Amino acid sequence: METVLGRLQHTKRNKNVIHKSTINKASERVSFLIEQWKKELDTIINEFSEQVPLNGRLILVVGCSTSEVAGKRIGTAGTEQVADMIFARMDKLRKDTGVALAFQCCEHLNRALVIERETAEAKNLDEVTVIPHRTAGGAMATYAYEHFHDPVMVEFIKADAGIDIGDTLIGMHLKHVAVPIRTSQKSVGNAHVTMAKTRPKLIGGARAIYERKPENESC
Repeated sequence: METVLGRLQHTKRNKNVIHKSTINKASERVSFLIEQWKKELDTIINEFSEQVPLNGRLILVVGCSTSEVAGKRIGTAGTEQVADMIFARMDKLRKDTGVALAFQCCEHLNRALVIERETAEAKNLDEVTVIPHRTAGGAMATYAYEHFHDPVMVEFIKADAGIDIGDTLIGMHLKHVAVPIRTSQKSVGNAHVTMAKTRPKLIGGARAIYERKPENESC
C-alpha cells in the first residue's frame, strides 16, 4: 500500500514538474514574440516619423487589432500583453514629438475614440459616455483608456495622420486628403500595417496655383 502511494505521489510530482516546464516554455515563447513585434513596430514608427513631421498641434489616430498581431481573426483573441507593448511604443512617440494620440475602438462602439481630455478641449470635441472593454471596444482601446492620464471618449475626430495595425479601418477619422505612407516593415506580427498622413485639398481650376513662386506674384 505504501509503495503504491509512493508511486502515486512520485507520479504527481513529475506531472507538476512537466506542467511547470510547459508553462515556462510558453511564457518564454510569448516574451520572445513580444520582443520581436516591438522591434517591428519600432522600425515602422521610426520610418513613419521620418516622413511625417509630427508635433504638438497634430493628432495621430491609432487603430490596432491585438488579435491580428497574434495571428487570430480581428475581435476574437485580444491580448493585454500586445496592447501594453503597442501603447508603450506609441506613448514614446507622443513624448518624443508632442503629438496627441487617439486610439480607435472596435465596431461595437462604432469606432469611437479614446483621447485625453486635454485634446478634446483643445479641439472642441464632444464627449460621449461609454467605457470601452475587451469585448466592446477592444483590448487596445481598453488599455489606452486605463492608462491615459484623463481619458474621454469621442465619436469623431479629424486626425492629421494615422497608423492602422491589423486593417481596423481608421480612414473615417482622417482629414481630407489622406496620403499613404510606405515603410520597409509591412507588418507587426501577423497584422498588416497601413499608415497615412494628410494634406489640405487642392482646389481651383486651370489657373489655380499651389506653390508661391516669383512668377506668380505679379498682377
